[in-house]
This record gives sequence, structure tokens and C-alpha cells, in this order.
Amino acid sequence: MNQKFKEFKVYGDSKSLVVLVFRLTRKFPREFYYLSDQMNRCCLSIVLNIAEGAAKKSNKDFNRYVQNSLGSASELSAALDITRDFELASEKELWEIEDLLNQVIKQLGGFSKFLSKI
Repeated sequence: MNQKFKEFKVYGDSKSLVVLVFRLTRKFPREFYYLSDQMNRCCLSIVLNIAEGAAKKSNKDFNRYVQNSLGSASELSAALDITRDFELASEKELWEIEDLLNQVIKQLGGFSKFLSKI
């Protein structure tokens, strides 16, 4: 089985994002379960779409999964805004996650452009 996706920097950074988000959402009060669950699912979706897309036979198909990852990254960004609104995390925690998320978004955008050209 080809696991070339593990070599991509964006995959590694996305996995790091999963760890940060899961650690953060563990601290949320029970009444914010749905927000924490959605945040966990959308950051997992970023990583899993990269892995699934890498297994596709064409770059066009792979790019579709990269685009799905970008959508999940935008969803996570919105959830982090809501987290800030409810003061569920410190600014330091949010900044760390948002900084890594922005890096992942830039990498995905560049990866998508690359896949479109080849």
C-alpha cells in the first residue's frame, strides 16, 4: 500500500493541528460538546482527506480532496471564532492553533495549485 501522503509536510502539520485541537476541546464544558465534537471532526477531516486523496489515481481527484481539506480548515477557523466568543480558551491557545491552521491553509492552497498544473 502506497502511503506517500505521510511524506507531505501539510500532512504532518495537519496531524499536529489535530493534537492541539483535541487537547483544547477536552477542556470545554459539557454544554459545548457539539462545538468540541465538530472541531474535532473538522480537523480530523483535514488530515483524512489528504490521506484519502493521495490514494486516488489522478491529480484531479487528489485535488478535489485537497479542496475538501480546505473547506474543513475554514470550518475549523469559524469554530475557533466561536470558541473565542464564548471565552472557552486563552488567547495564547487560540493563537497557537490559528497560527498552525493558517500555515496548513497556505500549504493546502499551494498544493492545490501544484496539483492543478500537473
